[in-house]
Amino acid sequence: MVAESFCKKQNNEIEIEAPFILGLQPSALVDNVAHVDLSLLDRIPGERGGSIPVAIEELEYILREVKSKNNNSNESDSSIMKTMAGGSVANTIRGLSSGFGISTGIIGACGDDEQGQLFVNNMSSNGVDLSRLRKKKGHTAQCVCLVDELGNRTMRPCLSNAVKVQAQELTNEDFKGSKWLVLRYAVFNLDVIQAAIALAKQEGLLVSLDLASFEMVRNFKLPLLKLLESGSVDLCFANEDEATELLRGEQNVDPIAAVEYLAKYCQWAVVTLGSNGCIAKHGKEMIRVSAIGESKATDATGAGDLFASGFLYGVVKGLSLEESCKVGTCSGGSVIRSLGGEVTSENWQWMYKQMQVKGLPTPDGLCK
Repeated sequence: MVAESFCKKQNNEIEIEAPFILGLQPSALVDNVAHVDLSLLDRIPGERGGSIPVAIEELEYILREVKSKNNNSNESDSSIMKTMAGGSVANTIRGLSSGFGISTGIIGACGDDEQGQLFVNNMSSNGVDLSRLRKKKGHTAQCVCLVDELGNRTMRPCLSNAVKVQAQELTNEDFKGSKWLVLRYAVFNLDVIQAAIALAKQEGLLVSLDLASFEMVRNFKLPLLKLLESGSVDLCFANEDEATELLRGEQNVDPIAAVEYLAKYCQWAVVTLGSNGCIAKHGKEMIRVSAIGESKATDATGAGDLFASGFLYGVVKGLSLEESCKVGTCSGGSVIRSLGGEVTSENWQWMYKQMQVKGLPTPDGLCK
């Protein structure tokens, strides 16, 4: 059975311009983002601050525990948990579309369930092109994002039995006319990632890769190194923990060494340092930029994803490496001011003001 597409053709068959930036997220994902105390984090498997897949039973157990806390508190449901379209790639391209006015689209698949419809509604309302999103019979992936009192997040995605786009379903038409492909490393999606990169390169796209999580780098380093060493990744994002895992066992394990290593294979290499900003290298130029320290993080969910939105905006607009990093810190700083990986209208306006203060060009028609 051929999966349904969300493509809406015009009656007169006018060809719609391809999105400038495409995101590949094989499985559409719905985030359940909740504030929790440390005692709950102690009762679930895996390390705090990381992201490891869980079975549906574990996901349901965590959701029950969160709801149990809600029932025992005076807080409203919405202040305890938010539900929205999620996933690193979805966060990045949604930010590019809604906050920076860059045309984006997503390649992947969602289920014919309530979560699938929520994903579609959320992404389309933020201006993301869904003509490459396949709708399939089955379940949409979910993730629980647990946020502690310091704003740090622990991710537990449930991808088992979720629908996804398969490598053999991808075609050149998915990529034709676009300029960038945004990816997130995941060994269980490696065949799809490799197929997407091959087709993207045939169509002349540049490729951006996020290293996903320190567990993913630690446990599946060899396929990642092979991917980087292939020379097919043009821009690579890593946070400090991922960079440490990437160089574990080497004599020098620090962010500068990680940037130098990534820059051997990628045109742009970026290591984000949380509250300490970021380090980036392009060609022979290396830049270190401070973070925006005005606001204590309410929730770090999506900080790296939105940093990528801002940095990519800078690159496609021809800004300098330093300016691109500064836009990244502004957009990364905007999302941590509220719960979840989606930036509110109020926080976009906060970001535009930060960009103006720093003398950075703001998106036309969006800054008020």
